[in-house]
Amino acid sequence: MTVPIANKAIELVFSSPSPTLKIEFQGGEPLLNFPLIKHIVSRVESRNITAQRSIAFVIATNLSLINDEILSFCKAHKIALSTSLDGPEDLHNANRPNSAKDSYQATIRGIQKARSILGHDQVSALMTTTKTSLPRVTEIIDEYVRQGFFMVFLRSMSPYGFAIKSKSFGSYDTEQWTEFYRRGLDYIIELNKNGTRLVEYYAATILRKMITPYGTRFVNLQSPAGIGIAGIVYNYNGEVYPSDEARMRAEMGDKVFLMGNVLGNSYEDLMLSPALLTPLMESLAESSPMCEECAFLPYCGCDPDYHYATQRDFTGHKAFSGFCKKNMGVFRYIVQKMEDDPEARSILERWVDW
Repeated sequence: MTVPIANKAIELVFSSPSPTLKIEFQGGEPLLNFPLIKHIVSRVESRNITAQRSIAFVIATNLSLINDEILSFCKAHKIALSTSLDGPEDLHNANRPNSAKDSYQATIRGIQKARSILGHDQVSALMTTTKTSLPRVTEIIDEYVRQGFFMVFLRSMSPYGFAIKSKSFGSYDTEQWTEFYRRGLDYIIELNKNGTRLVEYYAATILRKMITPYGTRFVNLQSPAGIGIAGIVYNYNGEVYPSDEARMRAEMGDKVFLMGNVLGNSYEDLMLSPALLTPLMESLAESSPMCEECAFLPYCGCDPDYHYATQRDFTGHKAFSGFCKKNMGVFRYIVQKMEDDPEARSILERWVDW
């Protein structure tokens, strides 16, 4: 991304009426262009002197380039770091290989160094479930506990980007992932019963919708979907997309979700683009066949990215939807745990305010 494109994107960010703005730097590896990150942060902070928004910054990084200069800047500007941790050393290295064959060790060193300067809570991690991960959910969770994390997000593979190029998506089915998730949730609850503090993020997000009057910021548990509403992606070339999944699809040659370009379109142009409004209209769960009569409708949402990727349709036929099967499996299991185990229910209820 060039400085002129970045400056245009910043102006569009401040065109949003939201009082709270989170700016996340993604890649590839965003720290390869750290000078641009510094420019954007400084310009946003300068712009915010008059705009008076609540601003947060996050850098999504593999931590391989982290150093004292970067961490000092992050500390001065309250920038959080997000990385990937797929489990114990052999599993992480298998899922995320690098030329030095030390992906895990580099990640752990980066986490420890970042925490020592930024503070423990300023560094988060995400995992992705591969076929290799399926029999090892307790080991993955143990790794998160061992590294001092208080939250783990048991994420399934998505049909975008590298998962498609490497043919990883489709290497296991929804039933296999649901079984993985159930075993993981059971194990996390048992850890909590024994005094270990750990929250499963997806369950906590769902529970917030189930047992409180509040919504969530989770894009795919909203109706209409949160794409373009909860977040917008500004690509390196100025193109604007309603989600990172849409951007990844464009990188594969399909720009069906392209809203416009920062160099030629206003905020109003982007937000009124048919590339955004059409999937939003078609993602209204209350009017989607099978969704509108589902008992889990109040807790669920829509994912036009997923359904377009798997069925070439923004709504998708729910009888064949992996998104639908996955969520119903999780919803049912959470309700079952709360009904059958009073101690588990107490633990799950506490997760709402984690």
